[in-house]
Amino acid sequence: MSVPAMPTGSDDLTRLTAADARRQLDAREISAAELTEAHLARIEALDGRVRCYIEVMADVARAQATAADARIARGEAGPLTGVPVALKDVLCTTDAVTTAGSKILVGYRSPYDATVVARLRAQGAVFLGKANTDEFAMGSSTENSAFFTTRNPWDVERVPGGSSGGPAAAVAAGEATLSLGTDTGGSIRQPAGFCGVVGLKPTYGRVSRYGLIAFASSLDQIGPFARTVEDAAIMLQAIAGHDPLDATSAPELVPDYRAALGGELRGTTIGIPEEYTIEGMEPGVEAAVEAAVRRLGELGAELVPVRLPHTKYALPTYYVTAPAEASANLARFDGVKYGLAVEAPTLRETYERTRGEGFGPEVKRRIMLGTHALSSGYYDAYYVKGQKVRTLIKRDFDEAFARVDAIVAPTSPTVAFGIGARTADPYQMYLADVFTVPASMAGIPGIAVPCGFADGLPVSLQILGRHFDEATVLRVADAYERSEPWAGMRPPLEERAQV
Repeated sequence: MSVPAMPTGSDDLTRLTAADARRQLDAREISAAELTEAHLARIEALDGRVRCYIEVMADVARAQATAADARIARGEAGPLTGVPVALKDVLCTTDAVTTAGSKILVGYRSPYDATVVARLRAQGAVFLGKANTDEFAMGSSTENSAFFTTRNPWDVERVPGGSSGGPAAAVAAGEATLSLGTDTGGSIRQPAGFCGVVGLKPTYGRVSRYGLIAFASSLDQIGPFARTVEDAAIMLQAIAGHDPLDATSAPELVPDYRAALGGELRGTTIGIPEEYTIEGMEPGVEAAVEAAVRRLGELGAELVPVRLPHTKYALPTYYVTAPAEASANLARFDGVKYGLAVEAPTLRETYERTRGEGFGPEVKRRIMLGTHALSSGYYDAYYVKGQKVRTLIKRDFDEAFARVDAIVAPTSPTVAFGIGARTADPYQMYLADVFTVPASMAGIPGIAVPCGFADGLPVSLQILGRHFDEATVLRVADAYERSEPWAGMRPPLEERAQV
């Protein structure tokens, strides 16, 4: 498979980064209307094959673009004014449906915006549409969407990752300049890795969860997909910060993330954990990640071996914690208050029929796992013990970060796998998140950046940092990105379309 680089000065507006779009918009070289129409045209041309969007918000986008052009003309543009964005369909919006990829919420329209949506709206961003997701963000491949499977733009017979496969694929395919996803156990970083884009999971509490349809409330975080680390920093700047509407939102000062970029790595210590070298890791992935680590050393970073001994327990602990919280969160979908309602003679039968028809197999599986873990006689043995192990995982990271500034590891042990390859084996599907779950359990920030190719498919490096130290994570990622040709790589969708 060919790996074309993004041409400099391309006339294709869908190739622009958010930073480049900002410069051209402010210089009046392009208009927000032109930029929006270019993206809507690309969606029209390609989304029938890639399937990124559950709903395209064409009328909303055009109106927002017109307003953005007027704002630019007045000299009132912010960093994202006029920039086209895709929103994962677990983020509530007043002007489009919010389904969470589930039949149980078909046609649901929220009476309010999620805080992140409101912040982007206030900046004058342009909303292209609601992007596909595994149902209630439960999955690693976007095959659990109730509507359709999103496909990987690098190979449409492969998955884009999940659960934020729609937002990741949209940025990779040029169907959005930026997008927002959510990460509970890796659902930003893993699809970013599979699709060859940048994906950032902020520290838990850095970004408000208000208006996010919850999967696991102690784990869910909203974060950006972008073509470059700089663009990820721009998006994080727009959405980060305390929100009184979210009790888990941290009252931490938000630094200037772009100011952290452009520096060198000399004097930076980077931890290399031995626990992230596992059996079953694809040789091409291992080789690309090892080359990326060597490059960090060549850039001046000091590479330090670190131990994270409880990492091996992160995946089983996650699959106790997350389903338990999901079973509680999804109890609200009962056919009474909103969403699908299947009428029956009794209230109990109404609950059973509504949830039986409204939820898909993976959501039902996790509700049953979580309900069992929380049930009388098992709560202490499963959920409470899981929280104790989670503390040990966090403590491992705290001890490692006392010695190093950042930790690097693979994002995934494999490249994107084939559609249908793991649907019959949930255990193999869950293993797709083996490298991303530990950081989620610890609540620390992490970014996935492209670091090469294996068998013509993207490979990704994961960079982890201390709590609320996204600036260091971005600085390391940016230094690496500038040293390699991977940023802005474009899947050859147009070439394949002509064959």
